[in-house]
Amino acid sequence: MSGRELVIKAVLFQGPERVPYTLPDEYGSDMIDVGILPDPNWKPSFPPTQTKWEDEWHCVWERLSGDITKGQVTGHPLKFYDDFDSFKWPDFKIAERYTAMKEQIAKNSQDKFVLANIDFSLMHRLEYLRGHENAWTDPYLEPENLQKLLDKLAQLAIDQIDMVADAGTHGIVSCDDLGFQDRPMVSPEIFHKFFAPYYKKVYQHARKKNILTFLHSCGYIIDLLDDLIDAGLQVIQMDQQENMGLENLDRRFGGKICFWCPVDIQKTMNTGTIDDVRNYAIKLIDTFGRYNGGFIAKWYPAPDAIGHTKEKIKVMCETFVSYGSSFYKKKN
Repeated sequence: MSGRELVIKAVLFQGPERVPYTLPDEYGSDMIDVGILPDPNWKPSFPPTQTKWEDEWHCVWERLSGDITKGQVTGHPLKFYDDFDSFKWPDFKIAERYTAMKEQIAKNSQDKFVLANIDFSLMHRLEYLRGHENAWTDPYLEPENLQKLLDKLAQLAIDQIDMVADAGTHGIVSCDDLGFQDRPMVSPEIFHKFFAPYYKKVYQHARKKNILTFLHSCGYIIDLLDDLIDAGLQVIQMDQQENMGLENLDRRFGGKICFWCPVDIQKTMNTGTIDDVRNYAIKLIDTFGRYNGGFIAKWYPAPDAIGHTKEKIKVMCETFVSYGSSFYKKKN
């Protein structure tokens, strides 16, 4: 099977020949990532520096000198809903934004699964645009305006889906960290009422375009997964799982959604032994992959930022490749 076939069969629980994976170059990957270029006509309102810049949504970002993170949003351009109608939104229908994507897809001679990164974040973009305090009080103080804003964000995501579908991609992925370490960022009731309908609007549109849906989300999000699955999410990319428990995740969602995971980046990869990492990698496959699919193996591509050693990365990747290659053969 090609990478495209392996990923699709894993996501749809249709029996891949082996566990698909996205690992460092020496191990290979069954996917290729493609992205959307910046608006060629967009100009920031001030000259960017290493520590301060503006994005296409007019949010102002800052970071300390020497900081390797992407920084924090300090300028929130939609603090007042009175500015909504005059707000200049990013234009994702510009054809030039997809030229590099089309070139990458044209070179996909190995028939890997093409995953397009789209700019779709309900919770974070709400914070970036409105500011922290406004974002978390909007469900109570500005419910109608909040729904209008979330609907606009969903429509912009749909614009991107239409464009990447036409370019020939197989799936979309976006990032929205929905959890703290021990609980969701918003109550499941608020999520269900305000956020879930707009995830559903986006994911159902993707499904109509025959595009598979992926979401990266960190934190304790187990209490939100029912809504996300109902919305049409097919793959959840979790870098941490131990805070929710593999058995708990499997009991509630095994066979209902595909998990795309490395060994837990905050616990076992940091505090475990080499044997712990190896055993955990096996357990991920045994737990989530036993539904005739349901698991894609992954590594964390910024290991230096969180202290992952080369030895642990090596044993994780080797285990994913070796054990994953025989897993479905043994089951059959």
